[in-house]
Amino acid sequence: MLTDITLGQYFPGNSLIHRLDPRTKILATFIYIVAIFFADTPLSYGILSAFAAVVIMISRLPWLLVLKSLKPIWIIVIITMLIHMFTAPGEHIVFAWKYFSVTQEGLDLGMKMAVRLVLLLLFSSVLTFTTSPIVLTDGIENLLRPFKCVGVPAHELAMMMTIALRFIPTLLEETDRIMKAQTARGADFGSGNMVERMKNMLPLLVPLFISAFRRAEELAIAMEARCYRGGEGRTRMHELSFTGKDYVSLILVILLAVGLAVLRWGKLCGL
Repeated sequence: MLTDITLGQYFPGNSLIHRLDPRTKILATFIYIVAIFFADTPLSYGILSAFAAVVIMISRLPWLLVLKSLKPIWIIVIITMLIHMFTAPGEHIVFAWKYFSVTQEGLDLGMKMAVRLVLLLLFSSVLTFTTSPIVLTDGIENLLRPFKCVGVPAHELAMMMTIALRFIPTLLEETDRIMKAQTARGADFGSGNMVERMKNMLPLLVPLFISAFRRAEELAIAMEARCYRGGEGRTRMHELSFTGKDYVSLILVILLAVGLAVLRWGKLCGL
């Protein structure tokens, strides 16, 4: 069911990853995503996969919970892989039928893109699983604070991103509840072809949008009732601060990215 989708959820814990500064985890995730695009060999992807597996084990997250985070994108992964398989040029043809052909180069590229998407989502999920929405907001705002001098509303952007992330599980639960209610009244969401299924989803969208707007209005009223006026003059109970483990974590991720860059371009530079 839709409630099995874990995107945007927070898993409480006391692991080393949970205790890291949110800015460390955000920067480490960004660096890891950049490092993914440095990989071009099975060895590079193996190193990235091993690094992600070690981080997940250190965070003490249930593997089933982490793997559930792949559920929303498995269709995107398959479509991306097929597009690259059938469109990438190459000389070694593996399969051909009428106007379609699959080359070895296209097959390799499709597999690489699929692995990149999976690793990207897995590592990004660790960030949301191990960081509460409030702490994540503080981290994003702190990282965006230097851009205030050019007119970037750091606090407002951080608040919007965190609220959007926080309400993903809530909207999924609401969607599941509406689907169960309409199924009990005779609605059929599982039969028919793709077009018929899309038509059957229309009665679901109207109450879902109404519920989403109602929740947004209730949240706005609650924030106004608590005298919320943005980030100006706001104080915090816990101030963010880097510690030794934060610096070590960032250095490890940077070394990973540098190592993958050397593996890819080192031969060209004579290293």
